[in-house]
Amino acid sequence: MSSNEFLDIALQAAKAGEEVIRYYYDANVKVIMKEDYTPVTVADIETEQKIKEVILGAFPEHGFYGEETGMTNSDAEFTWLIDPIDGTKSFVRQYPFFSTQIALMHKDELIVGVSNGVMFNELAWASKGEGAFMNDKPIHVSDNIDELRDAALSMGNIATLASQPSRWQGAAKLAQQVNRTRGYGDFYHYHLLASGKIEIIVESDVNILDIAALSVIVNEAGGRFTDLEGQALNLKTSSVLATSNETLYQKVFSLIHD
Repeated sequence: MSSNEFLDIALQAAKAGEEVIRYYYDANVKVIMKEDYTPVTVADIETEQKIKEVILGAFPEHGFYGEETGMTNSDAEFTWLIDPIDGTKSFVRQYPFFSTQIALMHKDELIVGVSNGVMFNELAWASKGEGAFMNDKPIHVSDNIDELRDAALSMGNIATLASQPSRWQGAAKLAQQVNRTRGYGDFYHYHLLASGKIEIIVESDVNILDIAALSVIVNEAGGRFTDLEGQALNLKTSSVLATSNETLYQKVFSLIHD
């Protein structure tokens, strides 16, 4: 089975999930709070069910790790990582910073990523070794910015970073040295990074399901994507340091760990 066949199914699943999301977006759906005090709606649950039907219908032997349904077939060689609505709080308040995230992990390596920013009409995808695309067009990180003074930084969830004095001081130095700092957040700043609009992303409080697909897209667009410790992503990853190139990566890493 080729990675392109996996990608085709992932795109089909994203589109199937989008139909559910668009149906419920204006419906004022009921919100239930999970044990970790994060919200879930019928839209989250039905979107994941639809995605699961498409994927396991094509690859019944694969594992499936979903935000709402948890892990099944955990010993499988291939495992799909799914967040049906990443940004449920945005979804229920009817502002567009939410997305569907679909990734495929082969053993310990992420090989396919699809990120559907439904209300932005931005469908980004990548397959290892095949480049990155958005709405059928190739995308690439910016290729002419190596200095912090020229780079744009976006910070997302940073509560843990802010609670660590030395790291927070490093992040403050970073913000002082870059050209501009914003907080685009969620899927959107990764789409911006992969398409050459910004150069640096720092986050300290994420879930692997939020970022797995986006890491494939950024890497295939020519960027560098690790956790804040410089480690490759795994199922327990909870932070991100992503940049448009290795030169910027080393400068940012040094500041945060100084």
